[in-house]
Amino acid sequence: MKFAYTILYVPDVVRAIEFYERAFGFQRGFVHQSGDYGELQTGQTTLSFASLTLANSNFSGGVTPSDPQRPPDAFEVAFATDDVAAAFARATAAGAIPLSPPKQKPWGQTVAYVRDLNGNLVELCTPMG
Repeated sequence: MKFAYTILYVPDVVRAIEFYERAFGFQRGFVHQSGDYGELQTGQTTLSFASLTLANSNFSGGVTPSDPQRPPDAFEVAFATDDVAAAFARATAAGAIPLSPPKQKPWGQTVAYVRDLNGNLVELCTPMG
């Protein structure tokens, strides 16, 4: 078994990808011509985005969209960087909602939290040893 990808279901795939390009510096992998699916170049594991319409067509009952007006859902995507403070500043300048500025954890890692334009929780952290 190998972890392949994470998909965030969003109202607007292109808008989400453009936000992640500005906020976190990722490059677009591709966006399907339908606009219902797209990927960022994030390393070995792909971060993907799919439309809520596509999500709701996958199985009965569909999904509950993330909502920036509610507390974050009980999951996060995490991005490792050597400069968490700069990443936090870039993300918030691009419109990410700041939750927790960079702080050093007892185990030595520096961690900050933001929410993306759709309310998804994003951790910015230094790599673990």
